[in-house]
Amino acid sequence: MCLALPVHVNELLPDNMAKVTLDGVSKVISIALVDDVRPGDYVVLHVGYALAKIDPEEAARTLALIREATAEGTA
Repeated sequence: MCLALPVHVNELLPDNMAKVTLDGVSKVISIALVDDVRPGDYVVLHVGYALAKIDPEEAARTLALIREATAEGTA
């Protein structure tokens, strides 16, 4: 199964790279596939690549659903 997650863009880096965070974990990813990414945006991340920008409200809803599903799986 493949999973793509919304992540918050914190910083743009050289060579179409960006620093992003998810739940306090930082990662450097490629943003080469997405136009006009800026700090503060949310992008959908899959295996180190941003695939698309996502609305902040949609990102929050998606992350809440993932957290809920994860919590149910451990209960």
